[in-house]
Amino acid sequence: MAGNLHIVVVTGLSGSGKSTAIDAFEDMGYFCIDNLPVPLLPPFLKLCKEEMTDITKVALGIDIRERSFLASYEKVFKEIEEKGYSLEIIFLEASSEVLQRRYSQTRRVHPLEVERRFEGERFLLQAIHQEKELLTPLRERAHRIIDTSAFSVHMLKELIFRTYSFDPDQGRLAIQLLSFGYKYGIPIEAEIVMDLRFLPNPYFVESLKSLTGCNPEVSSWIMNHKETLSFLDLLSSLFNFLLPLYVKEGKRYLTIAFGCTGGKHRSVAVAEYFKKWFVNKGYPVKVFHRDIGHE
Repeated sequence: MAGNLHIVVVTGLSGSGKSTAIDAFEDMGYFCIDNLPVPLLPPFLKLCKEEMTDITKVALGIDIRERSFLASYEKVFKEIEEKGYSLEIIFLEASSEVLQRRYSQTRRVHPLEVERRFEGERFLLQAIHQEKELLTPLRERAHRIIDTSAFSVHMLKELIFRTYSFDPDQGRLAIQLLSFGYKYGIPIEAEIVMDLRFLPNPYFVESLKSLTGCNPEVSSWIMNHKETLSFLDLLSSLFNFLLPLYVKEGKRYLTIAFGCTGGKHRSVAVAEYFKKWFVNKGYPVKVFHRDIGHE
């Protein structure tokens, strides 16, 4: 079936990290092609389905360098989805200032500068703004938008690994649970963010302060409060409603982030609670406690 082949299209602004993302997907066992002409995508997928049946995960880097891209991507993507393929579009971007600095540091020429045969800071900024304008409809169509302005190469690779490094069972939604501390920033990859700072805080209990939410004593202390139990019950009902709809839509990955002040106690305990909850429901789950040890 076409649905057995998962396609990730990595696209976005030139200089935003597409090559880095493609490298990360390749390291995870994806069959990767950078700058594939869009009209060749349907015959390539047909070949994968009929002849290259060992390929189940494909990552394609497609951007404005491929001249037929803007004219044909909407028609081709729609055709692929209508045939039942699982298609996910990741759009990478960064601020104009960051993109300008990256081009200056690498001494590369922006694709639209090449097209116009112009060079220089003024023309580079014009090219960046023009590309943003041209790609706005594609950005609106993307399933995931990643702003890499504050990312190093290592940080972008880590994000891709963390989000796509495990495979969901056929027909099942893969769940990634993150715990984090608001003092260190909200994780940009999260699609659902739950603020747990309203829950009682074990940080102020001397015997629990140095422990984490992975510790049974901390978890029991948090769970033994009426507001925690009410919250878990309400959120479980919400997940029971949402997840079948995500699966129906064809979504393969979902990242849920739980945040507290420092990312050490409440968010960790609740993430561990829902790890067991999702496993009992039959979903493939992994948990990442981003800010344990950050202090």
